[in-house]
Amino acid sequence: MSTNTIVFQGLPGAYSDMACRAAVPDMKTLPCETFEDAFAAVESGDAALAMIPIENSVAGRVADIHHLMPRSSLHIVGEHFQRVRHNLLAPRGAKIEDLQVVHSHTQALAQCRRTLRDLKLKTQVHADTAGAAADVAALDDPTQAAIASSLAAEIYGLDVLRADIEDEAHNTTRFVMLSREPDDPELGDGAILTTFVFRVRNVPAALYKALGGFATNGINMLKLESYMLGGAFNATQFYADVEGHPEDPAMQRAFEELGFFSREVRVLGVYPASPFRENNTPQIGGS
Repeated sequence: MSTNTIVFQGLPGAYSDMACRAAVPDMKTLPCETFEDAFAAVESGDAALAMIPIENSVAGRVADIHHLMPRSSLHIVGEHFQRVRHNLLAPRGAKIEDLQVVHSHTQALAQCRRTLRDLKLKTQVHADTAGAAADVAALDDPTQAAIASSLAAEIYGLDVLRADIEDEAHNTTRFVMLSREPDDPELGDGAILTTFVFRVRNVPAALYKALGGFATNGINMLKLESYMLGGAFNATQFYADVEGHPEDPAMQRAFEELGFFSREVRVLGVYPASPFRENNTPQIGGS
């Protein structure tokens, strides 16, 4: 088993790569083609951790992740917030006025809508930002550009035609770190988050009643999202982040009440809150 490797989805130079380097600089980073491959690498022991983007302050949640995590055997053991600074990259010598098409991940394109509209560029979606940069470098066409990181520009030999092209200055992505084994902090060991998924029983006001225990016990719910299961409109699963430790009596009472009205509850992770939360108020999950 590899104890010093962290995997991410994408090619070297992806924002997930930068998040790995920032959060755990002593670990070796390993790129994976898909999120499923990243999960599998940790499950098989080829890597100790996976760095997975879960939501962005501009473009919202990352598709598929909320479906993959409940099906996985992995545990959330940490979180990391990465400030995302997008750059317009092109082959050496290219000029902005000659650009026609910009390549990038759908999230990056969504985070730079105003710039792309102003420049009247057509868009082409790629699996990840670094892969888009690699493809533009291979094309070596001055009409083609990519939205990616400054690290990707260095790796693939592209010029930065314009820096910081994201629409919002707060553009931040929240990542979670996944491991084969849980690494729950002790009760009282600083600010703790608990992430879980649940399905409510098919009875009137079930969601209201299921969540009532968190309100009456003073538990702050940072995030609550719903999504369909198996394409069925009446089969909904909920994903939640709350502040607190499962061993805290107030949290235990809240989960007990949740259990009365839920068909199933599964804790995905108990982990320290990122210090980022203390000093910043990103437009990510919270109420």
